Amino acid sequence: MPLIFVPTPLGNLRDITLRALDTLREARLVVAEDTRVARKLLHALGIDAPEIWSYREQNAAAVTHGILERARTQLVAVTSDAGMPGISDPGTELVNAAREANVAVEVLPGPSAAFGVAVLSGFPLVRWAFEGFPERSQGARRRQFETALRRGTTTLWYESPQRIASTLADLAAVAPEARVFLVREYTKLHEQQISGTPSDVAAKLADPVRGEIAFAVAPADVEAAPARVTDDEIDALLAAGQRVGDVAKELAKQGRGERNELYARVSARRHSALRLAQGDTEARGDAEGSG
Repeated sequence: MPLIFVPTPLGNLRDITLRALDTLREARLVVAEDTRVARKLLHALGIDAPEIWSYREQNAAAVTHGILERARTQLVAVTSDAGMPGISDPGTELVNAAREANVAVEVLPGPSAAFGVAVLSGFPLVRWAFEGFPERSQGARRRQFETALRRGTTTLWYESPQRIASTLADLAAVAPEARVFLVREYTKLHEQQISGTPSDVAAKLADPVRGEIAFAVAPADVEAAPARVTDDEIDALLAAGQRVGDVAKELAKQGRGERNELYARVSARRHSALRLAQGDTEARGDAEGSG
């Protein structure tokens, strides 16, 4: 029997396909990110819930073998909380494990927020790249946007409502005139579509932001990233009398690195300079004493 990946509706239940319904009805085991979400979906679709197992990043190693053993003799349906399983979740690892174990795998076509946002954006799609979720830290996020924009293709992203404001601010810092198309709550009752520069889009989002978010960024020109700060530059700023925290803060504003990392580097350079100065003082004292 195959292991069948079943896309689930992003919001509107009528987006479920007939094949997906057939598979969920026939499955003896449903594998889901969150069993509670899966039970609610099956109930809403009028399907009696079979056995449901949780499969997520935290427990994937422990449950993969059992899932594949069941798939050898029974139909096993793999779902995500919404959309295509395997996109931005550990489903791809399950596919690879199934291949190695000679368990057949099928993937049903179905909804994807990334594809919907791509088409709605109107941006060039001869070539495009799905980037998934941006990095969590400011410096890494900005470098990620710089790299993506330099490819010269439309890029597609997901983001959490808690981080979208910071993410758009970092995109604005890298490419303030970039064209962004964002969709919040795609296919749901309160769907919102916003287009404009990163700052324009951020200003049109409610505070606090709620719901699932996907956005597209059109190809844009980006300035060369500031060079990584050197030890000589740090030493010169310290020699000018600036405090460690002020140096780190100023360099971070210039995009020369992340503030916490810069603080550690500047602090280390200051301690090194103090040790060196102390050593010179002791050496001069020894020389004077011997004289």
